[in-house]
Amino acid sequence: MVDLETPPKAPTKDKTTRSAALWAAAFAVPIAVLAGLLIFARMASEQPAARPAPAASTPAAVPSAPVPMAAPQLDAETRPACLAVTSQLPTDLRALPPRRVSAGPEQNAAWGEPPITLACGVPQPVMCEQADGGRDGCVPLTDIMLRMDGVCWWGQDGPALDVFTTMDREVAVRVSVPGSYENPAQWANEFSDAVARTVKSRATGVPSGCN
Repeated sequence: MVDLETPPKAPTKDKTTRSAALWAAAFAVPIAVLAGLLIFARMASEQPAARPAPAASTPAAVPSAPVPMAAPQLDAETRPACLAVTSQLPTDLRALPPRRVSAGPEQNAAWGEPPITLACGVPQPVMCEQADGGRDGCVPLTDIMLRMDGVCWWGQDGPALDVFTTMDREVAVRVSVPGSYENPAQWANEFSDAVARTVKSRATGVPSGCN
């Protein structure tokens, strides 16, 4: 009897091994992509950042030179009142830094560039007696008085400077606001509280528009 050899069967692939290979391939592709993205991000972060362009609203640089201001001699009654006013002034006027003045820091102050200035002890404005005047330098009866936070201001509009002077105080205070500032009367009103606290009201000569 002749024994016939049965040909060996071809080896079958293990399903478990095949599935593992497929999963490995599936994970390898996204991992490689993620690694590339991380390397790119790191290289980008190491590049020097560009300097931001200066903002259009950047405030003007404040000069170190003092603001020129006159300092007339104050009498015995005016000097204490002005010292009281200047002692109550804000260090910064909104966002404007303080400035040095050329003379009379006990009666003068300034902020920003172009400077907003305050002068205490200036000549007291006097109302005109008639509609057509009556005396040199008097305040016309038709001029508008601004009563702000308890203080009466006489406003003078100029081409380059708006000037506001108190009309109801025993010692006059003047605030000058360059025309480049918006709402100049509101800047003058920043000082109403300090003036009201430190300078007495006048008993006579107050314009009717201040009552």
